[in-house]
Amino acid sequence: MRFYEFEAKRLLAKQRVPLPKGGTAKTAAEAKRLAADLGGPVVLKSQVLSGGRMKAGGVKFADTPEEAEAAAAVILTLPIRDQLPVCVSVEAKAAVQKEYYLGVTFDAVAKLPVMIVSDMGGIDIEEVAETHPQHVAKGHFSTLIPFTDFRAKEVVASLGLKGGELTAVTGVLTRLVRTFLAYDLTLAEINPLGQLDDGSFAVLDCHLDMEEEARDRHQDVLVELGIGPDETRQGRPPTEFEIRGAQVDAVDHRGVAGRVVEFDGNLGLVIGAGGGSLTIFDAVQKYGGRPANYCEIGGNPSVKKACELTKLILSKPGVDKIAVIMNVVSNTRVDIVARGVIKGVVESGFDPAEKISIFRIPGAWEADGFKILEKYGVEYCDRSVSMSEAARRAVEKVGMP
Repeated sequence: MRFYEFEAKRLLAKQRVPLPKGGTAKTAAEAKRLAADLGGPVVLKSQVLSGGRMKAGGVKFADTPEEAEAAAAVILTLPIRDQLPVCVSVEAKAAVQKEYYLGVTFDAVAKLPVMIVSDMGGIDIEEVAETHPQHVAKGHFSTLIPFTDFRAKEVVASLGLKGGELTAVTGVLTRLVRTFLAYDLTLAEINPLGQLDDGSFAVLDCHLDMEEEARDRHQDVLVELGIGPDETRQGRPPTEFEIRGAQVDAVDHRGVAGRVVEFDGNLGLVIGAGGGSLTIFDAVQKYGGRPANYCEIGGNPSVKKACELTKLILSKPGVDKIAVIMNVVSNTRVDIVARGVIKGVVESGFDPAEKISIFRIPGAWEADGFKILEKYGVEYCDRSVSMSEAARRAVEKVGMP
C-alpha cells in the first residue's frame, strides 16, 4: 500500500525527521495563502501515487503567492499517468548544496531488512549503483535485535562522511529505519535528503509503502491520515480485472485467492507461498515469459475460491495457458487447489491438459491432488523440481512471444 508524499512526510514527522516548512492545498487559492504564509519562493508538487511528476509537469516553482496560485491551478488539473492529484504540496524552496539518498527495504535473498545510502541523491538509486557503485553503501539489520544508531553510522561512515554530516545523515537514517519497523513498511525511501546552504538537512522527497497485510494493525494511523479501507493504493487506479480479483477473494474468509495485479502477457499465473509468489513471477520473466497477471493464493482457500480465480484469469483476453506454482505447503491442501483450478478450467470451456502448462504444488494431501491431475492429463511435478524450473517449463509450454 503506497502513501502519497505528503502522508509519508507526516509519518516521518512522527519520528522527528527534518522536513521543509509547508502544507497541502486542494485549491489554487489555498496554495496562494500557503505561499504567502511561507513568505518566499516555494515548490509546488502534484500529489499522485505514480512517479514521473517532474517530467509530466507536476512540479513547479514560484517566487510569489500569485505565481504559486497560477502554478497550482495548472497542477490540480493535470493528469499524470491517468491520475489527477488529490492535492498539491506547497513547501518553502531551499538552497541545496548536496543531496543524499537514504532507503530501507527488505532483501529477499538475505531474508533481512537492508539500509541503502548514497551521497549521490536526486537520481535513481539503480542508476547510481550501476554507474557509480562506490557511492552506494548497504547494511543489513535484524528485526529481532533492537536497532541502534551505531549500525546506521557504520553504513553512512563507509561512504567517507565525517563530522557533522556523518552525525546528521546517521540521525535521519536511524529515524527512517524506525519508521520502517514501526509501520511494517516494505519500502522507506528519502530521495533526496538535502543538505542546505546553512548546513541543516531536510527531506525534499520521500516514498513509503506499507505491507498490505499490516493495514489492520495500523488502522489508527490510516484513519488519522484519512485513508479509507476501500483504497487499494497502488501506483495507479485498479483495473476492472483487479477489482474482480478482489471480489473473488471476498467470496469467503477461508484462505487467500486474490491480490490480483493485471499485466499484458499471455501466461496466466496462479501462484503463492508468501514471498515465493514474487520469486515465481520474476522467474517467469527471467525465462522470457510474459505474465498476464500477478496473484497470491494460499492459506487453504476453498474450491470455489480457487475455481473463481482460475476463471477470472482465463477470462482475460490473450491468455494462452496458466501455470499453477507454489512452494511446499503445509497450511494449504494440494487436492483442494487442484480441484478448484481444474473446475475453473472446465467451466471456462477448456481442456485442463491443454490449458494448464504446469502444476507444481507439493505438500499437504499432495498424493490426492496428483491423482486428480493425472485423471485430467495435467503435467505436474513434486518438490524435487524447483519453483524456478517449474516456471521455465511453463514458459517453454506457452511458447516465446
